[in-house]
Amino acid sequence: MALKLSAKTVAALLLGALLQSAPSIAAAQKAKPARIDAPPLSSAQLSANAMLDRLFADDARQSMALDPLGALEQGQRVTIKQFTQLFTPELTRRRRDANARTLAELARIDRTRLDPGHRISFAVFEDTKRKEQALLRPEVQALLAVQPFNHFGGFHITYPELSDPGNPASLASVADYDQLIARHRALDQVFSQAIARFREGMANGITEPRITVDNMIVQIDGLLAQPADQSPFMGPVRQFPNGISAAERNRITNELTVVTQRAVYPAYRTLRRFLAGEYRPAAREQVGLSAIAGGDALYRLLARYHTTLDLDPAAVHQLGLEEVAQIKARMDNVKRELGFDGPLQGFFDHIRTNPRYHPRTEDELAEGFRAVGRRVDTLAPQYFLHLPRTPLNIQSYPAYRAKFEAGGSYAQGTADGLQPGVFFFNAYDLKSRFLTGVSTLYLHEGAPGHHFQISLAQENASLPDFQRFGGNTAYIEGWALYAETLGYEMGFYQDPMQHWGTLDDEMLRAMRLVVDTGLHVKGWSREQAVEYMLANSGMGRSDAEAEVDRYIANPGQALAYKIGALTIQRLRKEAEGALGSRFDIRLFHDQVLGSGALPMPVLEAKVRRWITAGGRADYLR
Repeated sequence: MALKLSAKTVAALLLGALLQSAPSIAAAQKAKPARIDAPPLSSAQLSANAMLDRLFADDARQSMALDPLGALEQGQRVTIKQFTQLFTPELTRRRRDANARTLAELARIDRTRLDPGHRISFAVFEDTKRKEQALLRPEVQALLAVQPFNHFGGFHITYPELSDPGNPASLASVADYDQLIARHRALDQVFSQAIARFREGMANGITEPRITVDNMIVQIDGLLAQPADQSPFMGPVRQFPNGISAAERNRITNELTVVTQRAVYPAYRTLRRFLAGEYRPAAREQVGLSAIAGGDALYRLLARYHTTLDLDPAAVHQLGLEEVAQIKARMDNVKRELGFDGPLQGFFDHIRTNPRYHPRTEDELAEGFRAVGRRVDTLAPQYFLHLPRTPLNIQSYPAYRAKFEAGGSYAQGTADGLQPGVFFFNAYDLKSRFLTGVSTLYLHEGAPGHHFQISLAQENASLPDFQRFGGNTAYIEGWALYAETLGYEMGFYQDPMQHWGTLDDEMLRAMRLVVDTGLHVKGWSREQAVEYMLANSGMGRSDAEAEVDRYIANPGQALAYKIGALTIQRLRKEAEGALGSRFDIRLFHDQVLGSGALPMPVLEAKVRRWITAGGRADYLR
C-alpha cells in the first residue's frame, strides 16, 4: 500500500527537507471550525478566534509562497522565480525564518479563550509547526537537504504528474499553458540545484543507498524510453479547455513539443548521467540510517514526524514481533479453511504459485475491485453519517510507474468534486498479484479508507486549510488500516479467500514495525528484510522488494500505519465500553473524521471529550 495524494503527496518525506513535497497549507481561507451545538461566543473568544484565524491565513499565504511544489499540487499558479527556488539553501533559510515567526505569533494567543473547534485547530497547527521546526534545524538539514529526492515519490518522478495532472481546469487559459512551457524551460536549472545538493552530501559522506540510486536510474530510463510526443509532458495538449482558439492550440502544441524535446528530455538525461556516473559510485552500500553519522537521532525524529508520538525504536520492534506472532496464529486457522493442512510456511509457498489465488488478466483484477466498490457504496450509510461528494475511479498504474509501486494507492480528487479520486491498482507482474487482497486493498486505498477520509476533510470548508489538505501519516494511514477492519462487520471476510487477504495485509503492517526498525536501527541488510517478509507472509517477491526499498527511502513512515490503527481501535473499544447501548458507530466515525487529520494525542483528547459528553450526535464534529 502506498498513499498517493495525487500530486499532493507526502511522499519523499526523507527527501529535500521532508518539506519539498509535503502537503502545504493552501491559499488562505478564514477558518470556522464547526460546532453544531455551539453557544454564543464571548467577546474574548471572538477576539482570540479572530487572532488565530488571521494567523492561519497569514501562514497559509506565507507557506504557499515558500512551497512551489505544494502550490502546483493544489492547482495554484507558480512563477518561474518561485519554481527555481527548489532545492536551494535560500529556500530552506526562508522557511526556517517563517516558521520561527509563526511560532512566535502563536505563543501570543491565549488558547483558553478559544472555542472548542479553534482549540483543536490550535493544537493541530502547533504540532505541525513544531515538527516543521525540528526538520528545519541546521543539523537536521545537513542530513536531509543533501538527499533532495529518491525513487519513492521523488521530484524527478512527480514532475511529470504535475505536468499532466489530468485536470483541464488547472490549465484554463493560454497564460497557464505559457507558464507551463516556461517552467519546463527552467527544469534544467532545478535539476542542477538538486545535483549541487547531492554533491554537497557526497563531500560530507551523506548519500542515498546505492539500491535507491539504481531505482532512480531505472525510473528515468523508463521515462526517457517513451517517445516525447507520447510522454506525460505532452498530456496537456491532448485535451484543451474551451475558449482557446485553434491558432493558439497549434502554437501551444508546437512550443510544448519543442520544449519537451529540447529542454525537458535533455534535463533528465543530464540528471541520469550524474546519478549513474558520479553519484552511484559514491553512494553507500548500507541501506539503513544507522550507517550515517547522526542517523540514529534522525530516525527517532522521523518516527516522531510520521507517528506524532515519541517512540522507542526497540519497543516498536518488539511490538512488531508480538503482532506478527498473533497474526500468524490466525492465519493458521484460515489456511485450513482454504483446504491446506500443511505448515503455514508451506501455505505461503503454495499461495504464491497456485493460479487459484492470482489474476489471469488485468480485467479480472479490475472487476474484482469494482465489485467490492459497489458493495461498499451500498453498505456505507450504515457506518457513516457523511459520505464524500467526490467520485472515486478505479484504474491501473501507468506502465512507467508500475514496477516501483506497491499493490495499490490512492490519488485524491479536488475539493469541488470536479476531479475524482483515483484508486490505483498494480497490474505489473500479474503472477505476483493476489485475488485474496482485493477487498482489503480497496477498503484501505479506496472507500471507506483514504477516499472517505481525504475527501470528507477537503470538502469541509469550515475547517482551516491545513486541516482540510494537510495531515500526518499515523492518522491518514491509521484510518485506512482501521477501515480494512470494517470488512469484518461488512461481511467481506466471511469468504476465506478474502479473510486470508486481510490477514496478509495486517501482517504486512505488523512486519513493517519489525523491518523498518531492523533496517534503520539494527543494521539489517535489504536481503535480510526481504527474506523476513517472505518468511512471514504470502506476499510475492516483487512486492516484498518494493516494500523494503520504500522503507529504505522513507524511514519511519512505515511505523505509522499500525501505530495509528491501534490508536483508533483502542479509542473505539474505549467508547464502546463507556457508552454501552448509546454507542453509535456512525457517530464515532464522525468524531474521528470530522476535524481532518489530527495528531494522535489531539485525536485521543477529542474522542474522550465526546465520550464524556455522552456520545451525543450534536457534539463537536
